[in-house]
Amino acid sequence: MNTLTERYLAATLRSVPLQRRDEIATELRASIRDMIEDRAGGGQDATAAERAVLTELGNPDLLAARYADRRLQLIGPTYYLVWLRLLKLLLSFIPAIVGTIVAIVDVADGKGFGAIGTGIVTAMQVAVQIAFWLTLTFAILERAQPATSLPDWTVDQLPDVPAHRDISLADTIASVAMAALTIGYLPFQHYRSWVNGTDGENIPILDPALWSFWLPALIAVLVAGMVFEIVKYRIGRWSWTLFGVKAVLDLAFTVPLIWLVLTDRLLNPALTDRLSWLAEPENRNTLGAVIAIGAAVVLVWDLIDTGLKTRRQTT
Repeated sequence: MNTLTERYLAATLRSVPLQRRDEIATELRASIRDMIEDRAGGGQDATAAERAVLTELGNPDLLAARYADRRLQLIGPTYYLVWLRLLKLLLSFIPAIVGTIVAIVDVADGKGFGAIGTGIVTAMQVAVQIAFWLTLTFAILERAQPATSLPDWTVDQLPDVPAHRDISLADTIASVAMAALTIGYLPFQHYRSWVNGTDGENIPILDPALWSFWLPALIAVLVAGMVFEIVKYRIGRWSWTLFGVKAVLDLAFTVPLIWLVLTDRLLNPALTDRLSWLAEPENRNTLGAVIAIGAAVVLVWDLIDTGLKTRRQTT
């Protein structure tokens, strides 16, 4: 159910200790029911009574703090919840965006795999700066305008009861991380691979000529796949539309990969100078067939698995 009472309970319980949620939920639900019945017994409409009771109980975050015996005084009770909400919002995307931009710029400058570390450090520094300056701003505001009153909380601000998710956060993180590692490896192998020439120079695993089109195109598909995983998680369950988008993205990555392998355009021709077994056409063909078959099997298995999940969640 998605009644005001259930939404109020969900908003309150999300901020209390997990081990006490059942106890608090039972107690709070009974209290709300009794208060509504008292008002309804006096002739008040049940719907109006429910709104009046929840309004009287007040902001669920404040109620949760009382249940958890948690003091809201980092900044001060007047601005604490506003500060916390804004801090969470800013930290949810700004450090990641800045860190990603820095990493991309470093990759373009030829820093290779080390750009990932620079991006992570930059993101952490941005997060610290946001936390410091936002806290300082609210601390000054609290002391400069102690009498400022914020808008009163109303039941209309209650979020909906969180829907059951058929797509887990762990799976989403794993998929995004795998795509990010693949994207990071493509430029990394160009500057640092496990094969070196006779004079110690790096020999990329993939044909450098692919950077003229195919590797940027595959990276674009991987980035689109990362965005898709995030959108899919936000939606919370599979649909046939999502299945179709995933199928297109999978095909857009796997089909070019198989074509490049079977036409002997994927691996760097310079590898044959250091790996003598690759100089034999039969060995190259065997390796290409193994890679192509493996990619095709992964594609088919992924589509079948996704199709079964979609069918199960849409019926």
